[in-house]
Amino acid sequence: MDSLRAMGLGLTVAVLGHMGWPSPTAADEPRPRGTLRGHTDDVYAVAFNSAGTLLASGGQDRTVRVWDPATGKEGTVLRGHGYRVYAVAFSPDGKILASAGEGGEVRLWDPATGKQRSALKGAKNMVKSIAFSPDRKTLAFGEWDHVVRLWDPSTGKERAALTGHTGCVYCVAFSPDGKILASGGDDGTVRLWELATGKERAALKADDQLQVNAVAFSPDGKMLVSAGRDKVIRLWDPGTGQDRGALKGHADSVESLAFSPDGTTLASGGWDDTIRLWDPATGKQRAALKIDYATTIPLAYSPDGKLLASGHFDQTIKLWDAVAIAKSDR
Repeated sequence: MDSLRAMGLGLTVAVLGHMGWPSPTAADEPRPRGTLRGHTDDVYAVAFNSAGTLLASGGQDRTVRVWDPATGKEGTVLRGHGYRVYAVAFSPDGKILASAGEGGEVRLWDPATGKQRSALKGAKNMVKSIAFSPDRKTLAFGEWDHVVRLWDPSTGKERAALTGHTGCVYCVAFSPDGKILASGGDDGTVRLWELATGKERAALKADDQLQVNAVAFSPDGKMLVSAGRDKVIRLWDPGTGQDRGALKGHADSVESLAFSPDGTTLASGGWDDTIRLWDPATGKQRAALKIDYATTIPLAYSPDGKLLASGHFDQTIKLWDAVAIAKSDR
């Protein structure tokens, strides 16, 4: 329970970020700076827009919710999904919010008005992850039927279907220059695709227990990270596919990865009810945040790197002072 709720003020959200949050002290365990409440079931996805003025979330309650991270106020609630929502992503210019989930539903929304712009038809099964290319011209998502699909979000037409995975595709991520797409799934591999040709560049053996849940590129594009069921975070050179090491510390499956905007910190979340912050250059763990009874699934940094958002099975989204925690050396 955060400090404001403990004082009995009855607030549904305690977001004080720009109004004098107290700084954590060495004697205190890091605590969230704010807790956003509105979802009525597990939260599976979080994403900031490029300006940092909006935070989107999706979950088992079949809604997409848009928040003001500065005040913690819930804005638009987007309804239309018939099943749980597993993924949300803003286009780089912030004009489109994409959401996807069970039943192969991929929907595009206007985040300013909350109106649905279109529904992409062609996904045949569950969609667990979606990503916009840096130029906004391509929307990628992985499917339960082992296929990575590329769409033109402006026309709603499918551009390509990338085949190579032999299991369900759980995660996708574009390189910062937009030339490479990484995907991972339950065949235990991370596959690198050339966007210009659709050809598979490499297939990296990435998880000993055959389930890659998350992939992410560093902001400079020089590092690719992956993680999954075997509890290990693996570091790769995306240009050569060379294994650059592993980060170990999670006690259960790792479900999410996110780089800070400056690339100096990697956040990971998993089924062991922890969020861990790492120095990707040295492999040192900087912090381990214990989240009691609220398994962490999604993570997202704000564009300025000051906030880290995490989604939980207690129906909440928590906002953390990312800079202070990364320096706490816990």
